[in-house]
Amino acid sequence: MATQYYTASSIDGFIADSDNSLTWLFQFSEQTGMEDHYPKFIAQVGAMAMGSTTYEWVADHTGFLDDPSKWEYTIPTWVFSSRELPRVEGPDIRFVSGDVAPVHEEMVRTAEGRNVWLVGGGDLVGQFHDQGLLDEVLISFASVFLGSGAPLLPRRIVTPPLQLLEATAYGADFATLRYAVRKTKAL
Repeated sequence: MATQYYTASSIDGFIADSDNSLTWLFQFSEQTGMEDHYPKFIAQVGAMAMGSTTYEWVADHTGFLDDPSKWEYTIPTWVFSSRELPRVEGPDIRFVSGDVAPVHEEMVRTAEGRNVWLVGGGDLVGQFHDQGLLDEVLISFASVFLGSGAPLLPRRIVTPPLQLLEATAYGADFATLRYAVRKTKAL
C-alpha cells in the first residue's frame, strides 16, 4: 500500500493553467503506449483525496452534480475544503477539513491494502508530505509550458531528495516519472 500523488504537469511545473483549467491537457488524449497506464494505476487504488478546487473543476467538467452517474469513480473519495461545497446523492464522496493525518488513517483503513491516490491540488498533496504521509509521486509531463497556474507541488523538497524509480517516454509528447519520497530519519 502506498499513498501516491498521480498527476499530469506542464514542463514548467503547473497542473492547471491560470484559469484553473486543464484544457491545455486535452490535446494529448491519445498518447501511444499510455492506453493502459491509467487503468493499471486506478485498479490498484482503494481511496482517493482531492481539494475543493479539483472537486469543483471535476463537477464543472463532467456535470456530475446534475447527473450523479457522471461521477466516474467507484472508490471512496475525500474532498478537503474549508468551505461548503455542492453535494450529490449516490457517489461515496466525504467532505472533510483540517489536519490530513487522521483522515489519512481512515482512508488507509477504507482502502483495505490498496493504494491511496492524492488527486490534487498541489497544496493538499504538500500537506500530506509535511506529515510524512506521501510515499510516491507519479508525474506525466506534457510537452508544453504554461508560464503560470496551479503549481505541481508548492513545497520545497530538497533534503532528502526524491528517488527516481522509473522514467518512461510515451510518444513524442509525454514522459512519466515515478519517484519514491524518501523519509527523513528521526534523530
